[in-house]
Amino acid sequence: MIREIFIPGTVVNDTEGSPVQAHGGGILAIGGMYYWYGENKDGANVSAPSGQMDRLDVIGVSCYSSRDLITWKNEGIVLSSRPDDPAHDLHPSQVLERPKVVFCPATEKYVLWAHVDSPDYTKARVGVAISDSPTGPFEYLGSFRPNDEESRDMTVYVDPADGAGYLVYSSEGNATTHITRLAPDFLSVEAKFKRAFEREFREAPALFTWSGKYYMVTSGCTGWDPNPARWHVADAPMGEWVTGGDPCIGDAKGTTFDAQSTFVLPLLSEPDQFIFLADRWHRYNLRDSRYVWLLLDMSSGEPRIGWR
Repeated sequence: MIREIFIPGTVVNDTEGSPVQAHGGGILAIGGMYYWYGENKDGANVSAPSGQMDRLDVIGVSCYSSRDLITWKNEGIVLSSRPDDPAHDLHPSQVLERPKVVFCPATEKYVLWAHVDSPDYTKARVGVAISDSPTGPFEYLGSFRPNDEESRDMTVYVDPADGAGYLVYSSEGNATTHITRLAPDFLSVEAKFKRAFEREFREAPALFTWSGKYYMVTSGCTGWDPNPARWHVADAPMGEWVTGGDPCIGDAKGTTFDAQSTFVLPLLSEPDQFIFLADRWHRYNLRDSRYVWLLLDMSSGEPRIGWR
């Protein structure tokens, strides 16, 4: 159904007729329901430290629910900004990006991870929040640098093979990607981490598994401007990652179809196919940024994303 109805790059409205605000996000599938989390950018652009109008004040993390990936109900803002506390990570003047939610079987809690930062991107931390329900509200627990290392663009991933959680994040000035295992309660990280794609300057990681191997799609570091995606493969999340080519087929401009990766969702009814979720950023009007969802096909043994 998704290939028939979802038109990439167009406005996606919720059941109330309002544009979906879930940018840089991901999807949690649980109990026959899909929950789409992302940055709420329903505000006007404001000036960045550079003087450019390419950011907006933090509003919070939105959640939408669906049973078919087409009709989305607005569940509201599940993690809100803190306008009354200028020192808080979630104060409107700060940065909140790439929220992802996972379910922790050990605690039966829903755990939200996100990139939290200062407007000049020197804070470089992850923030963690927790809830008893997928629709929140989430209680913010604080932020930290995993293993005292910078963390900017990030994602969290739960390995379907053993239920272990992993944090993947751009570090070392975005030059190298770090991968570390989450603690059993999914609220912190273990001390060991893997350095991957050294000096390759990759960001926007999106993980999935297929045929016993682990795959990742990333983008280059060009700010809001799109660039060619790359795919990577390993035998284990903290194993040796090998970089492949651009997964996008027929993308003549080399811009990931004018978008940037954020998540890969398995299509349970079709084992070789996944949904590739990406954001088409409108830099100077971020509230109008669009979503590009396309089928990612593994039938050739390598990730292939074509425009439909």
